[in-house]
Amino acid sequence: MLVFLVVWALFGVLALGPAAFIFFYMKRKSSGSWPTQVDSEYKPKVSIIIPTYNEASIIGYKLVNSSRLSYPKELLEIVIVDSNSTDDTAQIIKDFSAKENLNIKLIVENVRKGKSHALNNALTQCCGDIVIVSDADCFWPQDILQKALPYLADPSVGAIGGPKILFNSKQTWITRMEEGYLKSANFLRVGESKAGSTVFFEGGFSAFKKEALDRFDPYGTGSDDCGSIIGLIEKNYRAMLVKEAQFYSSFPATFRGKISIKLRRINQLVRVFAKYLDLLVKRKVKATKSTVVPNMLLYLVSPIAFVVFLVLTGYLVLSYPLLLVFTLLLLVSPVRFYCYQILENNILLFFSILAVLFGQKFSVWAQPEDRVWLTRENLSSYNLI
Repeated sequence: MLVFLVVWALFGVLALGPAAFIFFYMKRKSSGSWPTQVDSEYKPKVSIIIPTYNEASIIGYKLVNSSRLSYPKELLEIVIVDSNSTDDTAQIIKDFSAKENLNIKLIVENVRKGKSHALNNALTQCCGDIVIVSDADCFWPQDILQKALPYLADPSVGAIGGPKILFNSKQTWITRMEEGYLKSANFLRVGESKAGSTVFFEGGFSAFKKEALDRFDPYGTGSDDCGSIIGLIEKNYRAMLVKEAQFYSSFPATFRGKISIKLRRINQLVRVFAKYLDLLVKRKVKATKSTVVPNMLLYLVSPIAFVVFLVLTGYLVLSYPLLLVFTLLLLVSPVRFYCYQILENNILLFFSILAVLFGQKFSVWAQPEDRVWLTRENLSSYNLI
């Protein structure tokens, strides 16, 4: 039994240790000051890329939201790439462009090849010093550029991202859980940014210095945001999450919709960190090891160890049923929340690792199933249109 307990404890450390280290290390780092030069007078020329596919129901709102940005119009262009939509997306964009005094470029692809392909297509048409990606279902406050872009004035910073704020955070228990997860994740991303560089971005606001960006997702991970940071880190640029770049979006209110998004996202992240492992072996990741290595362990090692730990724990409980008394801790809300997140994330990661090993890849993006919140009334209530 002693040997069993030692093995059980070892897999427990491998399963939970990286997450615990990241939490406590980044908690300490997040309370520190920003190790960057922030210049409020920094106003570069900006290209905003909006990838679309069958967005007729919301693209009009997105265009209005973009047109209201309080940033010099002569320094702003919007590059929209439509990937063979079968609805009126392209026509709505053309009609809006004809009547608004806004520099809009529309690229229409005849074949849908995935989001990263669409972004790289659009990148060739961008004239800005800063290239910002925003999904069609994500909406920005008017002053987001003035508040966020000053962080890019620092020569060491190659990209910045923003935290997602959910419109429908109180809709169901699914969206409430997601809101709690996002708050925890954003807290950790700030810590990573202050420690060196974050390796996580969201598709709602991802701003890159064009000089640092050769192409989106250069290694074909399927992740146009996190996968694009890899190229910057190779060049010793830093990526940062800044609260001033917060954007708004909705989230599926059903478990099925949530799992669909999570599986696709986690599958991509497994590929991202597999590439980081390859680059670490080749000694191409240097300045950001303090954030890359713990996350690499978290996404590649911990899920496998967690499944083994779960099986061993099950055997232990069957042998000593009195251990079930510890499940009473689940009555405490924070404990229940973190236990659920740990269980869900590790199980999804484990199956994503298997999917990657068997060549399963999610490269063509799909719309979330739940967009009922994105109405004129709701967006207006947030002063977004």
